[in-house]
Amino acid sequence: MGGGNYLIYVVGFLAQAFFSARILCQWILSERAKQVVSPSIFWILSIAGSYLLCLYGWMRNDFAIILGQFISYYIYLWNLKEKGIWVKIPMLFKAFLMLTPVIAGGFALNDFPNFINNFFRSQHLPMWLIVFGSVGQIVFTLRFIYQWYYSYRHNESLLPAGFWIISLTGSFIIIAYGIIRLDPVLILGQSVGFIAYTRNLIIGYRHAKTVRHEE
Repeated sequence: MGGGNYLIYVVGFLAQAFFSARILCQWILSERAKQVVSPSIFWILSIAGSYLLCLYGWMRNDFAIILGQFISYYIYLWNLKEKGIWVKIPMLFKAFLMLTPVIAGGFALNDFPNFINNFFRSQHLPMWLIVFGSVGQIVFTLRFIYQWYYSYRHNESLLPAGFWIISLTGSFIIIAYGIIRLDPVLILGQSVGFIAYTRNLIIGYRHAKTVRHEE
């Protein structure tokens, strides 16, 4: 493994460290509260992890990874706004956060033929595998679209049961994709989340049962 590959994996594992930290913080706080919570730290760590994982996807020429992060990124920002954190961020940094994905997308589209060659016509990666990985990322990302819709309807940042069910489904596909691609970053990152997703479903079920008994 060359020095370049080491750097790629360092970026990837650091991104997954942020994502693992967010779910562990959320899990611990939910255990303490005895109900599923949506803490601010969850969304702050999501932004940090998303930046790094998107960079990892570019280094790996992995369209599936980039697609998933691009979709969910602005939902993370929306949740920061709902948590009251967005208004506390300096204007210059806000612009940086808002514009970075747009600029990155502009660079990709500026040389579209090369973009297609890098991400869709790899001699080492068949089209079916790209589609399979992309489906996993789309399903996994749908959890945040669902979370955004649910939270928007309830006027606050929440993590409902549907979020965790979709997380488990998408995570299973991504782990399978990671195994096929021999990608330890995806395998390790998703495996850690599996336990927390399941536990959040149990906590949410018990809390709902308690509430029903008290009514």
